[in-house]
Formats: sequence, structure tokens, C-alpha cells
Amino acid sequence: QLHLAAVKRIMRYLKGTLEYGIWYKRGEESELIAYTDSDYVGDIDDSKSTSGYVFLMCGGAVAWSSRKQPIVTLSSTEAEYVAGDTSACQAIWMMRILEEISHDQAEEIVLLCDNTSTIKLSKNAVMHGRSKHIRVRYHFLRDLSKQGIIKLVCCPTEMQLADVMTKSLKLASFQKIRAAFGMGILN
Repeated sequence: QLHLAAVKRIMRYLKGTLEYGIWYKRGEESELIAYTDSDYVGDIDDSKSTSGYVFLMCGGAVAWSSRKQPIVTLSSTEAEYVAGDTSACQAIWMMRILEEISHDQAEEIVLLCDNTSTIKLSKNAVMHGRSKHIRVRYHFLRDLSKQGIIKLVCCPTEMQLADVMTKSLKLASFQKIRAAFGMGILN
């Protein structure tokens, strides 16, 4: 019953936005920039969080994802760290694609996150004791940060564009994020 209601809402939204598309602007920032976010324990049935990211280039979204995390995380910091790791994997792939087409890209990709503890964890091994259980799989992000490939930067929550991938938003916030993705009426 709940699933059917959600599908109906999605279909109603899609029907009302058929004339929308993503505008890419010549002369806009051509550097790849990413936003990463998670909800903490968003699924009440299995206590798993949702990771989300969006990558922007030339004023529009070029990649985005919303996916349930494969593990149950023990804190919001850990959930954001897992989301950051997923985003970093996508960033590496996209950086290689941009190199293939000879696009000049900064040496490091900026990954915007609204959780300062996650940023500290990606840079500081001293916090290691609290995060030992995620060491094996998710310190890939820390390695990329140390190598200067990914730069995890704090983003105020109200500027977090990946929120739309992880949680329900008020209409005004949703419309602001949609515009930031470069979405508008095509005609």
C-alpha cells in the first residue's frame, strides 16, 4: 500500500515536469564538483542509511545517485563517511573519463560534505579507535584524501545539494536544489 502510494507520487511529479531538462551553460565552471550526503538510519525496517551524491559541471548535474548503504552504520559520522567513500569511487571514475576526453581538471576533486566529523575522520588517523570497525573497507576515502585526489570540504547543511538524494524536503528547498542542478523548462 505504501509502495503504491509512493509510485503514484513519483508518476504525478514526472507527468508535471515533462518539459524540464538540464541546462549546461557555456562559460560556467567546468571543474567537476561533488556533493555527498546520507541520512542516518533512514530505513526503519533494517536500520540502514541512504547514501546520495550529485556531481555538477558547467552549471548542471552530470551524475547523481541515491542508494541504500550495504551496512548498518553506528553513527551519523560513519554513515556520512560511507557515503563519502561511494562518492569518491564515482569521482575517480569520472576523473578518468575526463582525462580520456582531454578535459583539463584540477588535480583534486572537491567533495562537499556537511558533517565536520566525517571530514576530520578522512584526514586524521587519531580518530581511528572509534572507527576501527570500518577500517578495512571505508578508509579508501582517507587514502584518496592523503594522496590529494579528493579534497573533502565542509558544506553548510542548507547548501547541501545531495540532500534531495537522501531525504524528503520542503517544496522551497527542493525547488532551490532542482535549480542548482541546472534543471529548468526547456522551451
